[in-house]
Amino acid sequence: MEYIIYYLIFINLLAFAAVLIDKSNARKHRYRISEKTLFILALIGGSIGAYGSMLIFRHKTKKWYFMQGIPLIIIIQIIVTFYLIKNYL
Repeated sequence: MEYIIYYLIFINLLAFAAVLIDKSNARKHRYRISEKTLFILALIGGSIGAYGSMLIFRHKTKKWYFMQGIPLIIIIQIIVTFYLIKNYL
């Protein structure tokens, strides 16, 4: 169980950093992190970190599919987590 917590901390920090790096690179007209990669990081557990970083750094907030997609991923992950806890723990 503690490995899951370590994984979630790591992946959320990674997603947070990825959004921040993408924002920085956008300002400097450098190589960007793909939107697909940002969504994958959210899907594999980094949704809270990605969403927090989006709001803090105001990055991708004008793109409706990020502003609706990331919170939707969070909701689905919460539902799946409660289901798994209820049925398997």
